[in-house]
Amino acid sequence: MEYVLASEYLTKRFRKHIAVNNVNLHVKRGDIYGFIGKNGAGKTTFLKMAAGLSHPTSGEIVLFGKRGNEITKNNLVSKIGTLIENPGLYGNLTAYQNLKMKCIGVGKNDPRYINELLELVGLEHTEKKKTKQFSLGMRQRLGIALALVGEPELLLLDEPVNGLDPQGIAEIRNTILRLNREKNITIIISSHILEELSKIATSYGIIDNGQLIKELTKEELEFNCGSWLEIRTSNAAAAADILNGMGVTQINQVDDNTLYVLERMNESAYFNENLVKNGIQVELLNVTNRSIEEYYLQLTGGIANA
Repeated sequence: MEYVLASEYLTKRFRKHIAVNNVNLHVKRGDIYGFIGKNGAGKTTFLKMAAGLSHPTSGEIVLFGKRGNEITKNNLVSKIGTLIENPGLYGNLTAYQNLKMKCIGVGKNDPRYINELLELVGLEHTEKKKTKQFSLGMRQRLGIALALVGEPELLLLDEPVNGLDPQGIAEIRNTILRLNREKNITIIISSHILEELSKIATSYGIIDNGQLIKELTKEELEFNCGSWLEIRTSNAAAAADILNGMGVTQINQVDDNTLYVLERMNESAYFNENLVKNGIQVELLNVTNRSIEEYYLQLTGGIANA
């Protein structure tokens, strides 16, 4: 499997504080990777090390399959675009002028290229408006455009929707999806806004107190969240066979006595009747609902640590 970015036991220590602790993270090409964690969990520190803006205390970053001196030799950091913390904008310049300065720095002073970037992030009609007059959402989108100069293959976005109103969040979301689908850019988005990440991410890493708690796909997250019918019986395997015979296919056997049924939850009385008729003792039949936030809190130790 091709990883655009991976880390191996990556650690960053600031005196006695360990900001990132032995993190092994994996981002596949084409992913929108949701990097979830509360403020201070280690997200920004990790992204800075991934972008080459900070050196790890120990461990290693692997970029596009290369590590160590091979990253420098192949200039692989140039394939990364970053928007970490706040975009550095010149307030008295327009969006076009800000982009032009960045483009000149990388040898791409082409008006058509600059206008294409503005169109890509939805700022093509800002014309002579100075960026100090931009909304926060517009500044964030211009920050993304600046990160796209040089046509990176990997984009690192640190809390891009933090502090935005619903319209600003929707604009950033649409921009990210467009970059991923139309330009095939792999994107890592750090955020503590779980519900928003769930609308766009294809895989996730959950970090807490500097440690990567879990990596999972969008499908795995959806399986662990949402609603299901919990059935606790004397024999889960036999109960699953009976339910299969009733046309129920979305079943997860948790242990010897417990099943999660992910469909036809309104037919619990019918399931109970048939299980009992077939000699299965039913101890519990209950519809359970779990939000993404509740799942996150469960993984990170509950609300006391949130």
